[in-house]
Amino acid sequence: MKLRGNCPAKVDEKGRLKIPAVFLEGLKEYASMQVYITSVDGVTARIYPLPVWSGIEDRLAALPSQHQGKRKFLMWTSYYGHQAEVDGQGRVLLPGLLRESAHLKAEVDVLGALDYLEVMNHSGMVDKLKNEPLTGDEMTALGV
Repeated sequence: MKLRGNCPAKVDEKGRLKIPAVFLEGLKEYASMQVYITSVDGVTARIYPLPVWSGIEDRLAALPSQHQGKRKFLMWTSYYGHQAEVDGQGRVLLPGLLRESAHLKAEVDVLGALDYLEVMNHSGMVDKLKNEPLTGDEMTALGV
C-alpha cells in the first residue's frame, strides 16, 4: 500500500503524534511498527517505516565515504534522527530537537509520500504551498 494523501493531526503536550488511521494501516503492511523519524531540512519531519529506512542506508553504504552528498544527508538525518516504535494507540514520540526546529506542536499536516510520511506545521504547509507552486517544467519532468 502506498502512503498517499493528507490528514490533519495533532501533536500532544508530550510530543506524541497520533498517526491518522489511514496511514497507520499503511505502516502495518511493513510488518513492523518500528520507524525512523528524521529531517533533511529541520522544517519537516519524515517518518520512515524501518525497512524503508534500512534500504536507504544500504544504498548510502554503497557510496564512497567521501561522497559530499552522502555526508551532508547523513549529517542532517543523524542530527534530527531517532528510531521509535508506534505504540498500541497509534502514537509516536517525535524527537524534541525536531519538534522545536519544525514547530511541530498542536496542529500539523501528515502527508503520504509513497513510502514515508511527511509531517509539517499546518501554517508552514499552507505558506509552502502558496510560495512554492509546482511548475509546468516540473510536471513535465515528472511525466504527469
